[in-house]
Amino acid sequence: MNRKTMVLTAAIGLLTPALSACGSASGGGAGSGAIVVGTTDRFEAADYAPAPFDPAYAYDAGAWNVLRQTVQTLMHTPRGGGRPVPEAASDCRFTDSGNESYRCTLRPGLTFASGDPLTAKDVKFSIDRVLAIKAENGPSSLLSTIDTVEAKSADTVVFHLKTADATFPYKLSTPAAGIVSAKDYDAKKLRPGFAVDGSGPYTMKAEVKGNQLVRAVFTKNPHYQGDIKLRNDKVELRSFADSDSMGKALRDGSVQMVSRTLSPAQITDLSAKPPKGVKLVPLPGLEIRYLGFNTDAPVVKDKAVRQALAAAVDRDALISKVYGKAAQPLYSLVPTTVTGHVNSFFNKYGEANTAKAADLLRTAGIKTPVKLTLNYTTDHYGDGTAAEFDELKTQLNSTQLFDITVQGNDWADYRPAQKKGDYAAYGLGWFPDYPDADNFLAPFLEQDNFLGTPYANAAVRTRLIPESRRAADRTVAVPAITEMQDIVADDVPVLPLWQGKQYVAAREEITGAEWSVNAISDLQLWELGRGVGG
Repeated sequence: MNRKTMVLTAAIGLLTPALSACGSASGGGAGSGAIVVGTTDRFEAADYAPAPFDPAYAYDAGAWNVLRQTVQTLMHTPRGGGRPVPEAASDCRFTDSGNESYRCTLRPGLTFASGDPLTAKDVKFSIDRVLAIKAENGPSSLLSTIDTVEAKSADTVVFHLKTADATFPYKLSTPAAGIVSAKDYDAKKLRPGFAVDGSGPYTMKAEVKGNQLVRAVFTKNPHYQGDIKLRNDKVELRSFADSDSMGKALRDGSVQMVSRTLSPAQITDLSAKPPKGVKLVPLPGLEIRYLGFNTDAPVVKDKAVRQALAAAVDRDALISKVYGKAAQPLYSLVPTTVTGHVNSFFNKYGEANTAKAADLLRTAGIKTPVKLTLNYTTDHYGDGTAAEFDELKTQLNSTQLFDITVQGNDWADYRPAQKKGDYAAYGLGWFPDYPDADNFLAPFLEQDNFLGTPYANAAVRTRLIPESRRAADRTVAVPAITEMQDIVADDVPVLPLWQGKQYVAAREEITGAEWSVNAISDLQLWELGRGVGG
């Protein structure tokens, strides 16, 4: 997720919001029976983000967390993690030895929440629509290996792939492959606003003020048929302006659980002295943060500059001073717990090493100090971002090899400027679409990549990415995955900094909190209950 979060301020005090076109939402107080979940994800329908909940447009963690509750996919990640299993499908499998033809059979009697039947034609319509619209910054790249989609019968759909893609089942588990109806969605146009319709475990009603969603209420879909077991009938997702106001709501009991995003200070405090009636739950996580580079920008065009930055950064100091328990050092684009991970940056540069950085610059004939601005977004990745970039500035300037300034901008301006190449160096985060090394490499390195980077490596694009995708046994793909990580460490088109640890905090009466967010940051509201859990 990338992803990739699109967020917007929504204050807790907005008690009389205007209602969106998709209806009013119940209040979520004691009388409503809803479990209330707080988030600092913020949602906006605007010119730069016209259709936040359209599967053909949405490509961020916050919006995907709404879609996963409401729009069904053929496959999904099982409760305990691991490889995808059928969801709207009863069976999915490759039908050839080359992993180029993938067949799914739908569950019998599937319907949308409206009661209309869901058939293979709807699956074909939904996938073809994402590929036809090909929204800028949207998720169509996830489906780029599809050649054609064939509805063989009412309950059978076949995906004919351009090339072998053993990761395709993972891609069918993402909201990019969400199944929608032609009655609600135009084949060639985005659906603007906050309305969302599907066949998932919940229906959703949104409360909106102006162009901002302030509250989403998910109600059990009586027509749902799939692999998910619901442990509640209603959940409310409430957006907060910041972590502090969200934490206050948890302490006073007006929300029952909070997840995205607790600040590093809150995690430390909740770990040491949780308020009465509140529990902090640690969860595995695969979020990563990194610096990206416009490799055509004069100041970083010579890779020696990027290599020197890689040698000089002190990840341990960055984490201890800013993130504490919320992060760990990362020396590759691929997180430590994902098959194929190697510490390529550590192997090449070791720990923070000013002498090595100086030698790299001197050998390349680079005049020092190198003057460089590090850009970051002020309102997108949580409360620690500004402190993180101040620490990077302090570290790099202390080497006397760099003259670093930092510049923060709102996400609405930041992401378009980054995509246009306005920044030589910039900070971004990545929430994976699926837990495979391919999703930590290809989105940054393939053509039409997520970053819009001019960097291109022919061996990666023409040989290693295709080679890695041919292997159904992902351990067989490890040599290609390792080689790509080593190439990234040498060329440094991106500089990985840290891997996030996930936490949720919940009132003690709430069950299922430990299952409510999986390793790839999917919010699974159906796991939450009250009292003794099942």
